[in-house]
Amino acid sequence: MAQIIGSPGRYIQGKGELNNLCKYAADYGSRLFILTSPSGKKRVEPSIQAGKDGTGVETVYEVFNGECSMNEINRVMEAAKGAGCDMIAGVGGGKIHDTAKAVAHYMGKPVIIVPTIASTDAPCSALSVIYTDEGVFEKYLFLPASPNVVLVDTEVVSKAPARLLVAGMGDALATYFEARACMQSSAANCVGGKSTLAAMALARLCYETLLENGVSAALAVTENVCTKAVEHVIEANTYLSGIGFESGGLAGAHAVHNGLTVIEETHALYHGEKVAFGTLVQLVLENADSEEIETVVDFCSAVGLPTTLSQLGIKEVKPDQIMEVAKLAAAEGDTLGNMPFEVTPEDVYAAIMAADAIGRHYAEEGV
Repeated sequence: MAQIIGSPGRYIQGKGELNNLCKYAADYGSRLFILTSPSGKKRVEPSIQAGKDGTGVETVYEVFNGECSMNEINRVMEAAKGAGCDMIAGVGGGKIHDTAKAVAHYMGKPVIIVPTIASTDAPCSALSVIYTDEGVFEKYLFLPASPNVVLVDTEVVSKAPARLLVAGMGDALATYFEARACMQSSAANCVGGKSTLAAMALARLCYETLLENGVSAALAVTENVCTKAVEHVIEANTYLSGIGFESGGLAGAHAVHNGLTVIEETHALYHGEKVAFGTLVQLVLENADSEEIETVVDFCSAVGLPTTLSQLGIKEVKPDQIMEVAKLAAAEGDTLGNMPFEVTPEDVYAAIMAADAIGRHYAEEGV
């Protein structure tokens, strides 16, 4: 199997870059279909329109219905076709990005991803995570190419609620550990090859960047300011984690996230918040060094990521329910199969319960 690394055609990050969306889009077409949320449209439309003059690009806006499901993908695709658009932009969060990427794929059109939050590593990937209309994980849709452009306006991202940046740190936290597991097992990454030295280096740099800048960045965005630490974490959450997970591979942490979606109480949590707990579960499965586990728990506690089932919204822990989580996480075709050893649902159940106990222990000890 060949070594393969994937990346977007161009990654652009800086203050005020949202104004340049149409300038960058002009390289790909003349009629831009913009998928965004109702509140997102109010926030981004003035900046986008202000930079449109002289670009020759017309814009059409469509409001996202809230879930990246096949029904929503098909609805948005018909709207884009009906509007006669020749390129797609997803402006908002991870589910908008995944929907826009899927729509562009099925239509055979270029796609530009514009994160207004840094809560997941979805922007750079050639992947859409598909859910049911009710929000339960359904499947991964692997795409033939990463987005043509990823455009990140750090000023916009820093003004989003602090919890969203922290959730992105939770998603990015898993990147190094999952890539390491895939490297050990020689598992295929998300672009159909083995990992590369560059992908592993980016995954490790992602982890190191979070540890060095995460707490400072989390505090800065509570004041709606964009510091160097915030810019570093935005890059870690978006680019380093995006390339690292896709070209390094997914393993236990994301499989546990997928399993957790069967519990309705967890639907109030962001993707990265559940992935952070999944990272702790993966480390327990690996019987990782206690110092490494302590570092991860300490980081999560410092920035506000969940380390217990209670913090995930599961106030009453029911063994049968946790076993359902474990079974879905260990289902054939999910990424738990990329671990460097066989993992059964019983193993996952035990690791979830142990991770919860570890999280509660450190919380009680005040570590």
